[in-house]
Amino acid sequence: VLASLPLQMMLYFNVYYFPVWCLAEGMMLQLKFHLLPRHYQFLLVAAFLILSLAEGSRLYLGYVGNLQEK
Repeated sequence: VLASLPLQMMLYFNVYYFPVWCLAEGMMLQLKFHLLPRHYQFLLVAAFLILSLAEGSRLYLGYVGNLQEK
């Protein structure tokens, strides 16, 4: 059984686009942060951190799992 080439290609490109997404999302969050109420500020920061950590772990596990055929 070999590793999935289409999955590996999608993971490869996603690794390079993920920092661009983080930078763009962080810049937009910074621009509108002071205009929002406190509870929205908290929710946006929490959602950004959770999504960033989830995406990073998904990419790592995808790489490891696909290359080790798990």
